[in-house]
Amino acid sequence: MYTLKKSLGQHFLKDENISRKIVAAIEQYPHQQLLEIGPGGGALTKYLLEIPAIDFKAVELDSEKVDYLLNAYPDLKGKLIHQNFLDIDKPFTGRFAVAGNFPYNISSQILFRIIDWKEHIEQVVGMFQKEVAQRIAAKEGNKTYGVTSVLVQAFFTVEFLFEVNEKCFTPPPKVKSAVIRLLPLEKRVAIKDEHSFFRLVKAAFNQRRKTLRNSVRELFEPEILRQEIFNKRAEQLSVREFGALSFKMK
Repeated sequence: MYTLKKSLGQHFLKDENISRKIVAAIEQYPHQQLLEIGPGGGALTKYLLEIPAIDFKAVELDSEKVDYLLNAYPDLKGKLIHQNFLDIDKPFTGRFAVAGNFPYNISSQILFRIIDWKEHIEQVVGMFQKEVAQRIAAKEGNKTYGVTSVLVQAFFTVEFLFEVNEKCFTPPPKVKSAVIRLLPLEKRVAIKDEHSFFRLVKAAFNQRRKTLRNSVRELFEPEILRQEIFNKRAEQLSVREFGALSFKMK
């Protein structure tokens, strides 16, 4: 079999019903190309390999799991990328979907890589720590609404699909989990440019208890800062309001 490595944030899914539920969610939107991140013991992989007429790849860092997967699922030969997901080049030409029980210790970094690849992403169905999933899906006015919420929702719609109990994993994590879906927005949020937008959002939430006037004053001319919107705090602005504000930056 294989061992579990805490250093890699490994908590492997063992509940077959949850695996099938995740795969059913992926299959709601047909894809020609699909990447699984962190297949681990193959709980999802064995079902993903059965999806008809799909070009499937999986990326796994752990050498021991790579050997196990290739032995347990011979159909994976030539489809398994033995690397850290954060280091790989885009795995397909054209558009593709992403799925996985994401390693919780790099889940935010996975999200930002997905944002980097947004022009090519058709769908993401991923398992996250419940708290992170809630943050990604949060709307303005919610205390969990923050940088991740705004940056993801500027490019994707977020659907909170279902929660997953700790007992569904080996070993059980100390946190609850949840599965979410990302789909590209049909109409993107208008932003000045990505660099300005990201800088604005991060500065605004870096001092979230302060008004925008205080937290982002370095990014705007004094006459712009007199506008009413700067009386608000970061968590009160919608994603589209952040986008509109980015056009007023220095």
